[in-house]
Amino acid sequence: MPSPHWVSLTQSAPTFQNDLGSVQIVDDRALPILSRLSVKRVVLAQRAIREPQWNVDANQLAYVVRGQVLVSMLGDGNEFSSFVVDEGQMYHVESGSVYHIENLGDAEAEIIIVLRSERPQHFSLRDSLSAMTNAVLGNTYDLPSSAFDAFSRPEAAEILERRGPISANPTQRLPNAHLFDVEAQHAPLSYAYGSAHLARRQYWAALDDISMYSLRIKDNGMRDAHWHPVTAEMGYVAQGRARMRVLDPDNTLDEYELGPGDVYFVPRAFPHHIEVLGDEGFHFLIFFDQAMPGDVGYRATATAFSREVLASTYGVSESDLPQFPFTPADPLIVGRLNRGVNGG
Repeated sequence: MPSPHWVSLTQSAPTFQNDLGSVQIVDDRALPILSRLSVKRVVLAQRAIREPQWNVDANQLAYVVRGQVLVSMLGDGNEFSSFVVDEGQMYHVESGSVYHIENLGDAEAEIIIVLRSERPQHFSLRDSLSAMTNAVLGNTYDLPSSAFDAFSRPEAAEILERRGPISANPTQRLPNAHLFDVEAQHAPLSYAYGSAHLARRQYWAALDDISMYSLRIKDNGMRDAHWHPVTAEMGYVAQGRARMRVLDPDNTLDEYELGPGDVYFVPRAFPHHIEVLGDEGFHFLIFFDQAMPGDVGYRATATAFSREVLASTYGVSESDLPQFPFTPADPLIVGRLNRGVNGG
């Protein structure tokens, strides 16, 4: 049976495609369980531009998987930013800010974009101009209406070919509040069996209601069983294969395997865990609907309650309880002493 928690993003039908690139989307029509989050995959060929547009109702957070892109945006209060984003770096666009993306490199660029809505909407700059008469446009720019006679008014194409040379000036390579080099960060969580780079408000002040963990786990590690009390989680598999198990409130279990290009979603407070399949480990981009996500882990839970309470809860004698390690804070990643479907 299809899982209610995951779907392939890279295998989904493009919502837009031409010789210059494509856009693929997983929103609540593709995965009905989604709430407050959705994801897009944008691929841009050499010299391709993602047309200027703005989101109506959602901040967005993007990760450049491949290539190098230039992002320019105009936001509230006429704040203008333009900066280069390299592979492994991220950028943030506030809802309502008009922005564009263009490929600066000689090869394809691929961007994973997560938006803070299960069904985001946007306007394109081209469609918004086409909605106004030549007279209105002329008055706006202090020009005669005839200045716009040559403008055709077809629907926006989403991905266009750049006219003129491609370049970035030195100032577009300076640090920017909307740009974050997540993979260059010294990983706040690092173990022999995995690491997590954290793009959250603690490290990136621009974030308001969204964040991302770049999670890498080797074959001898595991993302421990846990839940997020007030945070939903959406993950994208950048590399590797993994098994995931989620418990729903009706006590049904959903266990599924994930591979490159897959997207999963775990609602707020649903218990879940992730383990590696194969020998290569995995790399997940995990997005959250909070700027500072937190969790409650099974491991810390065993420390929080007395052994008498745990014995009564699990229906065993106190002497049969394991000697749980003292854990005042959940470690996020644990070693994998036991392997296999039943062993984790």
